[in-house]
Amino acid sequence: MRALLWVIGVVAGVLILLGLILEAVRWLIIIGVIALVIVIVWGVVKGRQAVQHQGRRR
Repeated sequence: MRALLWVIGVVAGVLILLGLILEAVRWLIIIGVIALVIVIVWGVVKGRQAVQHQGRRR
């Protein structure tokens, strides 16, 4: 009986940790996608500024 309680406790702990890890991974993916979009937008803005700046020199 005691061993069964230990097994149930360990399995429950593993499931809780797995749930937390999967939740963390989901949030990390969301944050990564947001960061990627920001970097792309920033690159486009900087690229347009560089092109406009070159046009003024000529």
